[in-house]
This record gives sequence, C-alpha cells and structure tokens, in this order.
Amino acid sequence: MPTIGWFEILIVVAVSIVIIGPKDFPHMLKKIGSWIGNTKRYINNVQTEIADLDFDEEDNKQINEKKDDKN
Repeated sequence: MPTIGWFEILIVVAVSIVIIGPKDFPHMLKKIGSWIGNTKRYINNVQTEIADLDFDEEDNKQINEKKDDKN
C-alpha cells in the first residue's frame, strides 16, 4: 500500500490554496474537520448499536437455554 509523505501533503496543500484561495482555505479545513468528526461519531454509534444487538442476541440465547432446562 503506498504511503503519503510530507512532500505529497505539502503539494496537496499548496494546490488547494491556489484553487480555493488563501482567504477561504481555513473555512474549508474547518468544514472538512467537521465532516470527519461527524463521520467518526456516526461510525461509533453504528458500532455501539451493533454491539448492543449482539449482546441482546446472546441474552436471548441464554434465556431460551434456561427455559429449555426448566422444561
């Protein structure tokens, strides 16, 4: 897998400043950071819900096993 070095990052930043403009560049960085933060929170929530679902399924299996043992 190719890696991105500091030189490549510098080139991307320089081209971005030229295309977007130095005045709007900080606003764009803030917006991108906000998108990344929202995406991370969304992924974290999905992982938590899946973990809770998996836990609920294990609880249901244990409850059913206890019911079968009683019968």
